[in-house]
Amino acid sequence: MNRQRSKQSQFKIVLLGESAVGKSSVVQRFVKNSFDEYRESTIGAAFLTQSIHLSKNDILSSGDNDNSITTDTIDDDGITVKFEIWDTAGQERYRSLASMYYRNANAAIIVYDITQLESLDKAKYWIKELQRQANKDTIIILTGNKLDLNDERKISIDDVNEFTSIYNLLNFEVSAKTGENVNQLFKDIAIKLVIKNLKSNNNLNTTNKHSNTINLNQNTNNTTNDQNCAC
Repeated sequence: MNRQRSKQSQFKIVLLGESAVGKSSVVQRFVKNSFDEYRESTIGAAFLTQSIHLSKNDILSSGDNDNSITTDTIDDDGITVKFEIWDTAGQERYRSLASMYYRNANAAIIVYDITQLESLDKAKYWIKELQRQANKDTIIILTGNKLDLNDERKISIDDVNEFTSIYNLLNFEVSAKTGENVNQLFKDIAIKLVIKNLKSNNNLNTTNKHSNTINLNQNTNNTTNDQNCAC
């Protein structure tokens, strides 16, 4: 049986976190592959787009694939994912606006600074806010930035791992300055969202298949009544 294969997908991502943790720098590294040592704070929110290509093997070999995604589901050339990225301001006065940007987001990257202990507390606030108000299907990724300053680390990896395991979150550490792990972060998000989308489509197709099945026995009683009709 021939199936329609997906070639393109589009997803909305929002970045949240305390001011000066490097949210905009993470996005800039991913979108423009550049870094500015001194950046002005984001006002309100900034909108950027970037695409990433996933090969067929990227998807099929992922640990998120439980073998429900097969070779005939994906085009041989893979899938191109377009991200619509909302980079929100971290200042307190803009906090009330954040819900406009994380509403209907497919994924939320919560950024903290591994050298600033209080930034993790702010990140925890956003995680709880998302779990309370955002889409229940939104994928949440807790992301520690400034990995290039690992010698100045104030937040232990064990503490973060314990927290993310309790809340069932994805966990990444990156350096916007050097680019370490930034592309991998977005690639892993893309793979998870694509697989989730493909599984949803497969389930929908299965449901429709069953709903369109005709039960040849469902009118048996009516047929019998018609045959016994005295009219």
